[in-house]
Amino acid sequence: MSVTVRIPTILRTYTGGKAEVSAEGATLSEVIQSLEASHTGIAARVLDDAGKLRRFVNVYVNDDDVRFEQGLQTPTPDGSAVSVIPAVAGG
Repeated sequence: MSVTVRIPTILRTYTGGKAEVSAEGATLSEVIQSLEASHTGIAARVLDDAGKLRRFVNVYVNDDDVRFEQGLQTPTPDGSAVSVIPAVAGG
């Protein structure tokens, strides 16, 4: 399944400056593996040492927050849009 992944500015050094890249996978986990294969180092910025989504990184599949779906096992149907969004704190 081919999906489009929207990359935040802070991670674009891994994608050669591209704001959107293509990746393959039937689940979010597979999409992240595909991203890592094409853009080495990006998975470490999205996943923690235990292989789970980092606490301060939000990921959406077609506007649905994966934390309220199936996490890394969230399906990514062909043509889906995956957005990686670093959390922003402020006061």
